[in-house]
Amino acid sequence: MGLRIQTNTQAINAHRALQTNDTQMAKSLERLSSGFRVNRAADDAAGLSMSMKFVADIRAMGAASRNVSQASSLLQIAEGGEDQIVAMLQRLKELSTQAASANSSANLTDLNTEAQKLISEIDRIANSTTWQGTVLLNGYGIKSADKTLTAVNAYDLDVTNAADAQYSVTGVESASITIKNLSTSVSQTLTATTGATTYNFSTLGISFKTTVAFVGTTIVSNIISALDGMSVNVDSITFQVGEKNGSNYQIQFKIDDSRAAALSVGSISLATMSGAQSAMDKVDAALVALSTIRAGIGAAMNRLEYSSSNLAIAIENASAANSVVRDVDMAAEMTTFTKTQILIQAGTAMLAQANSSPQLVLSLFGGR
Repeated sequence: MGLRIQTNTQAINAHRALQTNDTQMAKSLERLSSGFRVNRAADDAAGLSMSMKFVADIRAMGAASRNVSQASSLLQIAEGGEDQIVAMLQRLKELSTQAASANSSANLTDLNTEAQKLISEIDRIANSTTWQGTVLLNGYGIKSADKTLTAVNAYDLDVTNAADAQYSVTGVESASITIKNLSTSVSQTLTATTGATTYNFSTLGISFKTTVAFVGTTIVSNIISALDGMSVNVDSITFQVGEKNGSNYQIQFKIDDSRAAALSVGSISLATMSGAQSAMDKVDAALVALSTIRAGIGAAMNRLEYSSSNLAIAIENASAANSVVRDVDMAAEMTTFTKTQILIQAGTAMLAQANSSPQLVLSLFGGR
């Protein structure tokens, strides 16, 4: 064989193998310490891309799961308020039945007093049952009118707190404007003024504004023609219960108005027998309406419960899929690490031997 000093081919070869094994051991150490098979794009470009999408979906589904839990809590709060309103309606039915009988004629005043207190309490509970400051029982959802305020110098029609009903709008030129709930016959009149102001029909939950250029004489010609006969309705509100945008990943529901006026019991009176008899029919109708509202709440709660279970399964399966793509098999990687570690130890020993090989040349200079 040729003996060379300048180029130690054996040492170069041993160093290359040692360097390759050292790089592999560094990768094994990184994977074993991080728990990931893919730590950077160079490890597996396609795998990292898949993992990033899985992680984004898992986090989005986690947020959707929290949305479902909060929506369920919202409905539970609403259900609690509805339960108390039902109890008061049942008491109203009891009082009206008692008042409708001749033997109670001497106690009608007392019976009516309690009935009016119960009606007030129905409204109080409906207006104070809230989720994060949002009232739930006065018509929870996206409340809108089927007409828009197109009158000159009038704007910002707000029906957020209005009951679901049809309304008439009338007025006296340059004097007043009146809005009436046609379902309950409740109305409110405000004085017409010129200039910028807010017309707040607080009794009805309707308001609009006018600009500085507004002239009172335009009430009849513009505002009444724009709003008379308008209907206010609650449309379903959307809850995101999935990781993508689209109807298949959303649930919609609404809670209809449960105030006394919306249930048509706001104006009942037990002061007379005929009034008590009429009240019995109205309370019966209110109980039917409220049972429909509660059924809707119950249906939405059941749907959310199934959605929550489905999200939990989806998160579990997506996490498992992401694990297959990105997580390291610790047992297999430990086997590779052990093998590489032994190869490095052997390579280090052989590199030392290869480095000592040129010393054989020195024996050529010592002979006679």
